[in-house]
Amino acid sequence: MVMMNIRLKKLLLALLSGLMLTASFPPSPFYFLAWFALVPLLKSLENETPTTGLKLGFAAGLAHALTLIYWVIIVMGHYGHLPLPVSVGILILFSLYLSLYPALFAWGASLTARSFLGSFKTAALWVALEYVRANVLTGFPWCLLGHTQYRNLEAIQVADLVGTYGVSFAIVLSSALIYGLLLEKNLSRWKLEAPLVLLTLALTLGYGFYRMSDSRPSQGSLRVAIAQGNIDQSIKWNPAYQEKTVQIYRTLTLQSRPFNPDLVVWPETAVPLFFQDGDPLARTVLQTPREAGTHLIFGSPAYKRRGGSVSFFNRAYLASPDAQILGSYDKVHLVPFGEYVPLKRFLPFVQRLVAAAGDFLPGDSQAPLKFPKASAGVLICFESIFPELGRAMTANGAALLVNLTNDAWYGMSSAPYQHFSMAVFRAVENRRPVIRAANTGISAFILPNGRILEQSGLFTETLLTREIPLPSPGLTLYTRYGDFFAMALTIFSAVNIFVTYWYTRKRTRSMR
Repeated sequence: MVMMNIRLKKLLLALLSGLMLTASFPPSPFYFLAWFALVPLLKSLENETPTTGLKLGFAAGLAHALTLIYWVIIVMGHYGHLPLPVSVGILILFSLYLSLYPALFAWGASLTARSFLGSFKTAALWVALEYVRANVLTGFPWCLLGHTQYRNLEAIQVADLVGTYGVSFAIVLSSALIYGLLLEKNLSRWKLEAPLVLLTLALTLGYGFYRMSDSRPSQGSLRVAIAQGNIDQSIKWNPAYQEKTVQIYRTLTLQSRPFNPDLVVWPETAVPLFFQDGDPLARTVLQTPREAGTHLIFGSPAYKRRGGSVSFFNRAYLASPDAQILGSYDKVHLVPFGEYVPLKRFLPFVQRLVAAAGDFLPGDSQAPLKFPKASAGVLICFESIFPELGRAMTANGAALLVNLTNDAWYGMSSAPYQHFSMAVFRAVENRRPVIRAANTGISAFILPNGRILEQSGLFTETLLTREIPLPSPGLTLYTRYGDFFAMALTIFSAVNIFVTYWYTRKRTRSMR
């Protein structure tokens, strides 16, 4: 009975960590919970075998995933028109997959957390698993631990050196330190380790305060307007509403004329037709920047005929004040099951959520769209969650990043807030302003240090206008070298786990 109570207590501790992790993410205001959210899980691993640690970590991960991405049911059910049991099944399967990473973390922490510099090894392992999740199976770096701090500006400035993974590393170090000093019985190893952890955290925050106080002059400015049309997703692709949709964006754009913008930005697929066909509605779109006297970036589906087949693309266009198309960008990282079906040959019964065209193909260029005052690196929809795409655009000469998205899929859930939080990191990593235009929100202006100048509400038709500073053309360490920090920790963790596991097995055999 006592043993059962201990097991239950440890399970509850693991579940508590999972729920605290979810409570750290937006729209919750309790981002500070992230700094000690893993303490209950670490406590539950005391005196446990790695196998038990794996189970406890899986429980924590499942509690976290189910409460974090519950909105999958909304996407699959309301917009994918799948029955509720099927939508719930998809959520559970996806959550089971995501739970593997906390499970492996707890398994590894059971092996190494109490060894020499165990807190650093624990933080390194968490980052390594985040990096793996961000890159395997097309990648899903959604809601990395560092993203919880998107409004804690001093804590996230280190991202221009080591990316979001550096913030995650500091947060896990904090949990390990709090657990070690307050709950761990053996305090002897912390005589050296605690000062090193505190020094690391102090350097991270110290760098943040330094960067936030940096007042280098900007290289000019750009007057930008964002049109948020608030088009209902259920009617967006209905041909009967195409003209009304275009007129909404046209009206919002013309309302910006007193501001005299250099650039107006519309969201992803704001023009829900094949603009390239040049029909009357397409000509109306082109006439809009002419009348507003501005450049216009807008989204629209596109296609190319290749022999007897047709290829479809999710495209952004740049139009000039004299009604000319100056360039376009085709989305390079598509949404699995949203814009194409992976392994379609083996899954012929699976349909995409976007029904406006056939399966989309990825673009083959990451060149910014250039106009007289600046070059804009475009990120379409959830491309904003992939740091390598923002890096590529910046390295190719982008003076600002423009994120066109349509978060209407998520309804009034936490997903739009989670999605928005990640765009803040693209600004900090590359020291470039981010202009975010969303169909139903959240649209925003984000400064290079991550400060949000202005943001819209959800499900409102609105026009935002701001003059934003343009940074110097220099590149950050992160833009130049990418995820070297996360890759190094991944290699280190793999070697450390292998050596520790081998040594543990060898010692166990010798004791038999």
